[in-house]
Amino acid sequence: MANTSSAKKATRKIVRRAAINKNRRSRVRTYIRQVEEALASGDKAAAQAAFKIAEPELMRAATKGVIHKNTASRKVSRLAQRVKVLSA
Repeated sequence: MANTSSAKKATRKIVRRAAINKNRRSRVRTYIRQVEEALASGDKAAAQAAFKIAEPELMRAATKGVIHKNTASRKVSRLAQRVKVLSA
């Protein structure tokens, strides 16, 4: 248990940040799943629309430090490639 007042405050901040990060990570997973489902169904328009929403969400998560920048770029790149193949 934290003894000093600053340690107690730090604990409160950590709990708050963890909740926010968990929410952001969940949002990213949701949007990626929507793209995956659209790709699996073969719906080109839905896949493109879902990807258009998922890409900024992934990059926002990278900016906020929830996921690494290269991880976000890799995921965006691979999703874009799969949407492009479906479109062709």
